Amino acid sequence: MRIDIAGWTREAMAGDPKAFAAIFERADRWGFDGVWFSEFRVPQSDWQYPSPLLLAAALLARTERLRVGTAVLVLPLHHPLMLAEEIAQLDFQSGGRIDVGIGRGTEPAALQCLEIDPSSTRERFEQGARILRDALRGDTVASSGLWKFAPRRLMALPVQRPHPPIYIAGSTPETLAFALAQDLPLLLSLEPPEGAQLKRLAEVARQQGGDAQALLARSSLARYVCIGPSAAQVRQQLEGLWERLYARRMHFAGKRGVAPAGVPPIDRQKVLREQFIHGTPEQCHAQIRALQSATGIGSLRCVFNANGLWSNQAALAAMQLFAQEVLPALQRD
Repeated sequence: MRIDIAGWTREAMAGDPKAFAAIFERADRWGFDGVWFSEFRVPQSDWQYPSPLLLAAALLARTERLRVGTAVLVLPLHHPLMLAEEIAQLDFQSGGRIDVGIGRGTEPAALQCLEIDPSSTRERFEQGARILRDALRGDTVASSGLWKFAPRRLMALPVQRPHPPIYIAGSTPETLAFALAQDLPLLLSLEPPEGAQLKRLAEVARQQGGDAQALLARSSLARYVCIGPSAAQVRQQLEGLWERLYARRMHFAGKRGVAPAGVPPIDRQKVLREQFIHGTPEQCHAQIRALQSATGIGSLRCVFNANGLWSNQAALAAMQLFAQEVLPALQRD
């Protein structure tokens, strides 16, 4: 099972860029397989790394084996042919260590700022995804729908190596159907948890055909990870999380226009069951294996910093313990 790390967004990315890069140099040495970063263009608040591809270029140059992925590139904001060229260059520079996650995006402010009609994002996403996929496969691509350009084949793609893998993030039946029809693996979400997505995917597969389980074997899901030497230490760390996690949920609900009264309190046991790997190394190992058995998933994105609610120092300590005790056990299975 592939084990990646994620969760470095917004406040978690603040500070000295060398210290930030050092986190992932350690992850590389400790044996993690990859790291994923988000894209938030023209943000309304501080955001030091709006371009995940520029960040990927820096980290790929400082690591030896760690893969770097985008979770996600907001495809409606990009010309797909130009984006394909940049990805192909990164793939070449890194020796094939780039993973491409794409999506429609969830920030209406960026669409508004760039004067992109929100009603066009489905068309932009699906047309752009096809162009991006074909270009990265080495096919000659030409004008399609919204984008007009002369026929072109990317020159930066080495013919001897597979093309960069493309993943799709999304939870609507339309996006899941598109992913299944195009045979593109999924980046399943952390919040809300993936349960509803898996049910929708199974229904889509039943309706239109396609092998959902084969797709899931190449897909990735995410979990918060709270690991400690003892159960008591894990409980203590979790106890300090719930109030902050609820406050963040309130914040994002407010951005969607949901009143505070409409945000239910956190059901701790449900959240631990559906969104966490937690406990001692032995317990974490068992939970990961159970999750793999239940879902058929092939890759796990571990969020050691609770998306910035735990400090980088705490996250690094958890990553190191996980790398020392859990990764070897997973590799032995």
